Amino acid sequence: MRVRSQRSAGLVAAATLTAAALGAGAGCGPQRAVDASGDGDSRARADRARQVAAAWDGSRAATAWRAGYHPLGEVIRTPRGGLHSSADKEAYRSGSFVLRGELPEAERTRGRVMRDGGRSLTRPLISADEAFEALRRSTTEPRLTVTGAKPGELSVPTGQGRATVPAWLFTLEGYDAPLVRAAAVPSALPRSPIGHTPGSRSSLQHLVRISPDGRSVTVAARHGVCDDGARVEARESSGSVVLTASGKEREDREPGALCTKQAVLQHVKVTLRRPLDDRVLLDADSGRPVPFRSRLGPSPSWS
Repeated sequence: MRVRSQRSAGLVAAATLTAAALGAGAGCGPQRAVDASGDGDSRARADRARQVAAAWDGSRAATAWRAGYHPLGEVIRTPRGGLHSSADKEAYRSGSFVLRGELPEAERTRGRVMRDGGRSLTRPLISADEAFEALRRSTTEPRLTVTGAKPGELSVPTGQGRATVPAWLFTLEGYDAPLVRAAAVPSALPRSPIGHTPGSRSSLQHLVRISPDGRSVTVAARHGVCDDGARVEARESSGSVVLTASGKEREDREPGALCTKQAVLQHVKVTLRRPLDDRVLLDADSGRPVPFRSRLGPSPSWS
């Protein structure tokens, strides 16, 4: 396994640890292989990862995970050919949409999620109105104008491979191809068979992306503002990949130097020994599946 972090200017944000909301950001650049936490902490992290993997192996939670619909990638597809202008791209990033037209009434309240290999399950569907409201987070300029919608389908990456799900196809003013938003409601994430690490707060925030070949995952991880970036280690087994996030203390920090109670959210890419496939991706601290966070929607709720 190789771990490296990605840092890009303008995406790293600081936020107070005690605040309810964290400033989001990402970064690019190599991490130094420095772990100032000591061998004892390293062994404790490794032990915890083994405990989480053992608790999930063959558990009801693992069975529920594999039986459910859990998107691990975007449930939104922009019009084929891409957005036309920088203004339209900015409107999409900020979730700035306006409706000028009629949206259809819901024809179905439930639909089939078809997995690769022919397996399927039934999930509740959101209406066109609900799908539009999930897209819209702002009405400030610049804006994308929605003029209508019709039912369709979308291919979505999930914890059990790709799945074809019911979707809403929104027509956009000035575009021949639609913007597509999945209509199937994700399954609730199962309760973990192991409790949270006592007295700790998870540094792992959410899944950002899985590489097309499944050989790497990128996650958002939090670290102290005085740390030298975030470190994410992976423990792989036949049924799971357990991720442990921690901060790396800066080598040049003076002993006893004060540090403000702030945190930075950073994107960290973790390379796996073999493709993720249908193995569940777990947070070592919480003992729960790592939730995917869409760019235009909140993370799934825990059950």
